Amino acid sequence: MRQILIIISVAFMFPIANAQSVSKKFYQMSHQEIDSVLRQISKKPLTITEKMNLFSEYFLGMPYNLHCVGDGPYALYEAWPLVNFKETNCMSYCEHVLALSISDYWDNFFNNLQQIRYRDGLIGMKTRNHYTMADWLPQNSWLLQDVTRKVGGALTRKVTRTISHRKFFAGKGISDTVDVLPDRKLTIDYIPLQDLIKVKERLKNGDICALIFNNKDDIFSAHMVMIMDNNGQQVVRESTTRGMSTFDTAYDTWVEQLNTKYKDRYIGLAVMRVRDELNTPGKIIKPWEIAGLKNKLRRGGK
Repeated sequence: MRQILIIISVAFMFPIANAQSVSKKFYQMSHQEIDSVLRQISKKPLTITEKMNLFSEYFLGMPYNLHCVGDGPYALYEAWPLVNFKETNCMSYCEHVLALSISDYWDNFFNNLQQIRYRDGLIGMKTRNHYTMADWLPQNSWLLQDVTRKVGGALTRKVTRTISHRKFFAGKGISDTVDVLPDRKLTIDYIPLQDLIKVKERLKNGDICALIFNNKDDIFSAHMVMIMDNNGQQVVRESTTRGMSTFDTAYDTWVEQLNTKYKDRYIGLAVMRVRDELNTPGKIIKPWEIAGLKNKLRRGGK
């Protein structure tokens, strides 16, 4: 659930200085300047996850705002911008970075972003991927895969919960249930908090992680973060309510805080990773190619 997962985002981590050199951040740029940066980076022989590391750095220091993005100015509900480079939240941060990292110029970025944020790119409250593990990951399986069990190995555990869009929309005062997804009972993998240090070496640059709630029966994800490299140091890169900003935290410090202060609130992490077959140097994905990638996945890669 987009609102809940951002409101209760991890607000306790200690940011560290980022040593990489980006002279001007996205929130200080015009859209034309961002387009120029996008065009330059897209021409480099970098993998998608290498570009994620670069682009995510341009967001560091960006102000946090829960309501930074929505369904656009003509929406009946949440008529906030479809794209926002002046402020961000945990989910929109990951979405913007992913869309930038597979695109070559502004228009394709914008359309790729909507493909990532909405079911089949159809903009609207009912087609938005509100729930990270129930909506967002399955709808983006053409680009990402759940590697929680691969990373966690024998340490991996399972949790089952019921996801209800009807309940979610009712909480927003929306009584119209036409085209609302049915309630779903789902089971996901997670790596327990106490074992996160043990799997550190199995995490990769560009991994997107969902922090999983404890003692909830209707939602999995509390927060979304990215694992990145900051001059050789593994960091958690995130946008949170702490300081209302976007910053890096050393992975070990992040895990220690989870286990000492928040072990009763969260049970662990689920890990998502860009598909190996797409994560190749110079890879660009056009918005109109995404339907084909989805169909190929449904056919088992044939």
